Amino acid sequence: MKTLHIDLETYSDIDITKAGLYRYVQSPAFEILLLAYSYDYEPVRIVDLAAGEQVPFQVMQDLNNPNVTKTAHNAAFEINCLKKYFPTEVCQWHCTMVHAYYCGLPGQLAQLGKALGLPESRQKMAVGKQLIRYFCMPCMPTKSNYGRTRNLWHHDRQKWNLFKSYCIRDVETEREIHKILKKYPFPEVEHYNWVLDQLISTNGVAVDRGLTAGALKMSAEVQEGLSDRARKLTGLDYANSVEQLKQWIRHNAGGELETLNKQTVAEVLADKSGDELVKEVLKIRKELGKTSVKKYEAMEACVCADGRIRGLLQFYGANRTGRWAGRLVQVQNLPRNYLGTLDTARELVKKGQTDAVKAIYGNVPDTLSQLIRTAFVPRQGNKFLVADFSAIEARVLSWLAGEQWRLDVFRTHGKIYEASASAMFGVDIGLIKKGNPEYALRGKGKIAELALGYQGGAGSLISMGALNMGLSEEELPDIVRRWRGSNRRIVSFWYAVEQHAIDTLRHGTAGYMPCGIAFGREPDYLTAVLPSGRKLYYYKPEIRRNALGREAIHFRGVNQKTKKWEMISTYGGKLTENIVQAVARDLLANSLMNLYREGFEIDFHIHDEIIMEVPENSGRTLEEAVGIMCRLPGWAEGLPLSADGFESHYYKKD
Repeated sequence: MKTLHIDLETYSDIDITKAGLYRYVQSPAFEILLLAYSYDYEPVRIVDLAAGEQVPFQVMQDLNNPNVTKTAHNAAFEINCLKKYFPTEVCQWHCTMVHAYYCGLPGQLAQLGKALGLPESRQKMAVGKQLIRYFCMPCMPTKSNYGRTRNLWHHDRQKWNLFKSYCIRDVETEREIHKILKKYPFPEVEHYNWVLDQLISTNGVAVDRGLTAGALKMSAEVQEGLSDRARKLTGLDYANSVEQLKQWIRHNAGGELETLNKQTVAEVLADKSGDELVKEVLKIRKELGKTSVKKYEAMEACVCADGRIRGLLQFYGANRTGRWAGRLVQVQNLPRNYLGTLDTARELVKKGQTDAVKAIYGNVPDTLSQLIRTAFVPRQGNKFLVADFSAIEARVLSWLAGEQWRLDVFRTHGKIYEASASAMFGVDIGLIKKGNPEYALRGKGKIAELALGYQGGAGSLISMGALNMGLSEEELPDIVRRWRGSNRRIVSFWYAVEQHAIDTLRHGTAGYMPCGIAFGREPDYLTAVLPSGRKLYYYKPEIRRNALGREAIHFRGVNQKTKKWEMISTYGGKLTENIVQAVARDLLANSLMNLYREGFEIDFHIHDEIIMEVPENSGRTLEEAVGIMCRLPGWAEGLPLSADGFESHYYKKD
């Protein structure tokens, strides 16, 4: 089968970084400037559409020829740009960016070329950003450019010729990457998952424009009022300035604050002997610092002409595990909602009744924050079915490790926090209920479950909020010891995973585990094969001493803290986390495909939750959707999967 490699350069008056691909392409000003292409490894050709050249007839035909595979880096961009002018089907495309993610590599073309060690002549040209700013975006009118708001190809022929070379180079780079990645085949099932992901992205989800407009207007009113009050209290022109405020505190209260971060402000506000004026000013600063409005601004920026937002998720964006990553509105970190009267709050915000919101709910920014989820709505005459897996990672971990008592809990009542506390403290689970003194143990069971499943210790308990819930540092080691003592198979699983990985890396022989996990060696990689058959890739692995002086596996990857491509150390608990999250992701992908095949319209999904849209009188029920979600694939036999959900006319956290 032939492969057609493609790269485009385009123009639009919409900022793609803020508005997203779909709104970018929808703009009437959008156009394709350059199209570079190559069949297999023939010389790259370029079509200068901006200068009037036409796409060759053969290329136009092959864009919709199922016998020709189209490939591009971040293929979603090329697909949606080309579909504005030519018929082409997403199922005929291959994305080298997604393939790179699958192989544990960076997604950006420049970083990817460097990570793979491509020669300089085959790497992305660094001058590209300047050329894109010049030709692909509106420009400021000046005397020197005769007041124009856009630079056309003939305004600078030298730059234009360089831009054409840049476009050609991108195809050459992508071809070299495609050649390397072919050694590590992208699974067919993942190709279908990616195709479904593109269909879900294209469908998108509707936004309640009345709510977003009301929230933005109300936020502006409140921000202005708070800023005025802060100025009156402090006499500062810009009372939200960190440096100005620190100086004001020093001069007015004799206090010295190194920072004004969230923790420092909370400590000052909690100090009963603190200066009341300073507290008042810091409360205002805390209110001004609410980020809720940014989500509404993001929604307004990327909503398309039909009132729907598209492209909210990046397939395989959470590198290695294969989980999705949030884009644009970042739906994966939406604030929770606790208001019992969401309907009332929504209507008040839509009507702009700031005083009423303040009188009923007290804190306006917090109320707006809690309403963010509810801005996502179904079409008129439709409703949402929202369903999510219950304790999915705990279930997968128990299944892989063969921790039988936990599997029994998940197959029966499912109260893992109570059961964990019962196992840890030797108390009958029937006593751990509201009204009994033993109920306090449930909190310890919960925090242990949330923090300790991946070889975490006291530090993990603290980062999960153990101290905030009233536990002391002195009792944390005992909680760790008790949890590990009651979950011995899970503890053994951490060490078995690490030892199998080290043995495979050291001796080059495959390591098989009873749960269906297998470790293997491929050129440049250590791999972990999941029960589904999908692989997790660890690039350029080696055994060396870690920060604790122990022998450990190291590999090259994107450090989640620094976001840099560097050598990363790992251990049994972290490898277990990768495996468990990857298996949970495979279960979600399986559910998405099952629901799609059964005719459910999927608007978006968050972590382990799926948001579906159905007509009011369609007869489709939540129970039906949950049943389809929980259909186990053949490789997950015996895994106690469970899901629950609710129906609603807007999205929320039930």
